[in-house]
Amino acid sequence: MSDKHYSFFGAVERSFDKASKFTKWDPGILEQIRECNAVFQMRFPLKRDDGSIEVIEAYRVQHSHHKTPCKGGIRFAAEVNQDEVMALAALMTYKCAIVNVPFGGAKGGIKINPRKYSPYELEKITRRYTAELIKKKFIGPGTDVPAPDYGTGEREMAWILDTYSAMHPGEIDAAGCVTGKPVTQGGVRGRREATGLGVFFGLREVCNMPDVMKRLGMPVGVEGKRVVVQGLGNVGYHSAKFFQDAGAIIIGLAEYEGSIMNDKGLDVDAVFNHRKATGSILNFPGATNFAKNTDALEMECDILIPAALENVIDGENAPRVKAKLIGEAANGPLTPDADEVFAKKGIIVVPDMYLNAGGVTVSYFEWLKNLSHVRYGRMEKRFNENMNTQIVNQMESMSGKKMSEKDKEYIVHGADEVDLVYSGLEETMISATHEIMNAWKANPEIPDMRTAAYVVAINKVGTSYAELGIFP
Repeated sequence: MSDKHYSFFGAVERSFDKASKFTKWDPGILEQIRECNAVFQMRFPLKRDDGSIEVIEAYRVQHSHHKTPCKGGIRFAAEVNQDEVMALAALMTYKCAIVNVPFGGAKGGIKINPRKYSPYELEKITRRYTAELIKKKFIGPGTDVPAPDYGTGEREMAWILDTYSAMHPGEIDAAGCVTGKPVTQGGVRGRREATGLGVFFGLREVCNMPDVMKRLGMPVGVEGKRVVVQGLGNVGYHSAKFFQDAGAIIIGLAEYEGSIMNDKGLDVDAVFNHRKATGSILNFPGATNFAKNTDALEMECDILIPAALENVIDGENAPRVKAKLIGEAANGPLTPDADEVFAKKGIIVVPDMYLNAGGVTVSYFEWLKNLSHVRYGRMEKRFNENMNTQIVNQMESMSGKKMSEKDKEYIVHGADEVDLVYSGLEETMISATHEIMNAWKANPEIPDMRTAAYVVAINKVGTSYAELGIFP
């Protein structure tokens, strides 16, 4: 498949078809699962700050209604097109199924480069887009719940919520119409770093599997592993940071202006601050510069984490990739041709559709918080602290020894919202990793971890349809 005619949705369908052979569902059910249920393409005018009028192109795709609401981010990017949004919506369906989040997949996109618009123009675009979604019933806490994606963040989600609330006065669950909001607007603590933390939890679990590490010729665990991360946005930064904090060595980092490498390791925060100050990661003290960001993909390392955009590793450059383990933090960074190359080389690819599910998992926690109207930990935090204090006092009085203040503080501490969110995310990623690995081990004919993940997802979605009685 040449890059010129590359279809992201076509690549998702190829992966789906590859996996569906290992399931027992009727071809009609498989066809229903793989197709997009609803595609909404819209155009609306924007009055720019200079008085000129521009027509904005935007999309919202609902891939599956086997569970509702639908769920998926909204991206602002000049490259947005219908094929991409459809592919991302499909991946959301499979992603939610794998991590047992009860949503159907959806995705949204607005075809703009957000850097070329003022905050006021971006606000007008976001609010008008929300109004168009409301008109067609493509948004609502029980219908379709957007979230941030590439080019959007808490600010845009707050605008969406405000627009939705203004047009639905008195709707008690209105805050559940969108996730990724600021904490002051009903957001959940831990959402910002959720995707990067999920990437870390997923890859850490793979690195803790002795049989997998033996196959790759690496020691068990994360500590000492040499890691390269392409992309220093929200997901890439947090992935790199969590790996660094766990004792891994970040030897290479890339952003769109180029790549840097230091065999002894790069300090992620120092690089981040250097880029903030100079506008570029290049010329970081002690690092070697590389002209292209794709140079990072070919660096000698243990773990490669592409955390930028899709289609960066294809059949052409895959043979030059030297990593032993690849973790897809971005959506669709590898093409199906690259998958085939890595399967032959014995490189394990931990697939995007489950590895970057941290965002939607914590979005699910935020949605539940909005529907319950109470912050996580509020009811039990002090009760647990008081109980734990009693236990510590009893232990000290029975043993006659005083516990150190640090140990006492750790044991007594009642869980805050962020502790519970991190704990829920860790449980989700560990369970999903084992479920996929078990499916892979159960059938030696499954060629790679991505296909195993699709098999798990297809079986769950197919079961939902069957249990709904849609397909007797």
